[in-house]
Amino acid sequence: MTALEANHTEQTSAGYGLEVKHLSALYGNYRAVKDINVSVAPRKITAFIGPSGCGKSTVLRCLNRMHEVIQGATVEGQVLLNGENIYDPHADPVTIRRRIGMVFQKPNPFPSMSIYDNVIAGYKLNNGRLSKQRADEIVEKSLRSVALWDEVKMKLKKSGVDLSGGQQQRLCIARAIAVEPDIVLMDEPCSALDPIATQRIEELMRNIVNDYTIIIVTHNMQQATRVSDYTGFFNIRKDDNTRWGELVEFGATEQVFNAPANQETADYISGRFG
Repeated sequence: MTALEANHTEQTSAGYGLEVKHLSALYGNYRAVKDINVSVAPRKITAFIGPSGCGKSTVLRCLNRMHEVIQGATVEGQVLLNGENIYDPHADPVTIRRRIGMVFQKPNPFPSMSIYDNVIAGYKLNNGRLSKQRADEIVEKSLRSVALWDEVKMKLKKSGVDLSGGQQQRLCIARAIAVEPDIVLMDEPCSALDPIATQRIEELMRNIVNDYTIIIVTHNMQQATRVSDYTGFFNIRKDDNTRWGELVEFGATEQVFNAPANQETADYISGRFG
């Protein structure tokens, strides 16, 4: 058992956050994000905001080692989960991605799978065979957690792609939490949804945050103020030869939006650029 797996079995009621230290993300020789330092509080919602191209989503993908899946992409620095560096040479990326789940911008249920099989797919992959009774329990619990059970309980064998966009995104969240992660990353999860579906996802985040640490990337300033406890503002830096993303300000959401410490932050949230 690795240190990360051992720590997972000893999880306390305090939950887990992340400590990011001097994180840089590279695509080949291009340094897309430089020297990010931030502490993510456990069992709170943290929002990353900023203009397009500032590296928000890149940083998010670094937090569960999805960035390195891209050919030529590398990471410098540390991401500490309960004090253990997820980029340690002995750390298992598969274990890390189970403990730090990801929900993507566009709902992506597995098209060849039923609603039921979509929910249980990740659990089976990580845990092998399980009894029908246990599988039923996990599926129902996960779908209830995302307020989808009553809507789909009579059609669990139908394809996940038959659901509406908002239902598909909640199904993807159910799939992510079925494996009981410590942290859930969400990359603009509402950008493809209508206002009603967006409201359901936001309510869902607030309902499950007592069980999970959530980090969300969003371009919607109102969404950040509605759902998040903490906000990080990223911006673009340039010189004569290149550009990169940088974390400009981080703090409690109320403080960042009502009394930002940095003029760039104030300009962005007031709509002067971005």
